[in-house]
Amino acid sequence: QVQLVESGGGLAQPGGSLRLSCAASGFPFSNYAMSWARQAPGKGREWVSGINSDGSSVYYADSVKGRFTISRDNAKNTVYLQMNSLKPEDTALYFCAKARGNVADTRLYRYDYWGQGTQVTVSS
Repeated sequence: QVQLVESGGGLAQPGGSLRLSCAASGFPFSNYAMSWARQAPGKGREWVSGINSDGSSVYYADSVKGRFTISRDNAKNTVYLQMNSLKPEDTALYFCAKARGNVADTRLYRYDYWGQGTQVTVSS
């Protein structure tokens, strides 16, 4: 069965960095786009970044553009999110998600499997 397992979350200071990983299994990883989304306390889930199946194209929400970098290693069935210049408003539970096709999409209903999430807290 499809499994997505996130890791790498934790506590960071404002201006700091974290690198999230999402290990995927149970499907042909290199055939599908992947994305990261987040959900802050009391708010809805928002799409953060996506990457096409072959890694050729990446996409970012305006709120993280220039600070976050998404990448993937199809040999390791893993997608990453490098987060730099973190802000308190980046505090959220971060999820990775498998797309229904090979092109990333900002619309969350275009994703059919989700991980359990990893908590990121940005605070001094």
